[in-house]
Amino acid sequence: MLADLSGKVALVTGGASGLGRGICLELARCGADLAVADLNQAGAQRVATDVAKLGGKAQAFQVDVTRRASAQGVVRQALDVYGKIDILVNSAGVIGAPGFEGTVTSREEDWDATFQVNVKGTVLASEAVAEHMAPRRSGKIVNIASHAGRQGGPGGGAYGASKAAVIHLTQSFALDLAPYNINVNCICPGTIWTPMWEQIARRYKRNNPAFKDMTPRQVFDKFIQERCPLKREQTPEDMGKMAAFLASDDAMNITGQAINVNGGARMN
Repeated sequence: MLADLSGKVALVTGGASGLGRGICLELARCGADLAVADLNQAGAQRVATDVAKLGGKAQAFQVDVTRRASAQGVVRQALDVYGKIDILVNSAGVIGAPGFEGTVTSREEDWDATFQVNVKGTVLASEAVAEHMAPRRSGKIVNIASHAGRQGGPGGGAYGASKAAVIHLTQSFALDLAPYNINVNCICPGTIWTPMWEQIARRYKRNNPAFKDMTPRQVFDKFIQERCPLKREQTPEDMGKMAAFLASDDAMNITGQAINVNGGARMN
């Protein structure tokens, strides 16, 4: 049974592509109206059009989640259109700075980029929406972390550390906002074929001779077969379904949790 989000309004950052797009579409299928927010407004508009094709209602907005004024601005714009925000999904994220796929270890610019977008962006968007949710004593915030934030890996220091910080932030916000009846949880995705994972695959090809003659997609498939007990890839729609559940009344007593959706690749 789909989560029932009828009459709810969801703001999704990073909604223009990848996980964000899948999350927007699943929330719409569950009945939510969408505020699709992204630095790439044209991409956000395409997703809003896709939502409309499903029979849903969506509006595209531009946002730079690393800037407080922009985060506050997109909340105001969404409120002007819909009158309320019931759900925030913090999906905006980066794997590193431009050129990441050509590196071996995290550079200073990778640390700056991942913490600016993945961590600071989550904080600023959450604080901006919480200002609206708290007086209403109602709301759901869903952060997108990663199972890379559960355990360190070679060469992935900046990204993994930023996602570990998102898990920690989720717990802190859950405690801070519980008195206002706001649930805060996060999803830890596994291995999903998105533009971000294609960057990871290209990095593996460059740095590991065993992958040299493989396409990025073949590298991805190899990871699924070797590291995922269920032997099948996860999808943006999988993350959307979990986000919809966490945003629904069915999850009213779940808060401060980090839930793996990764086919068993990490179990904790």
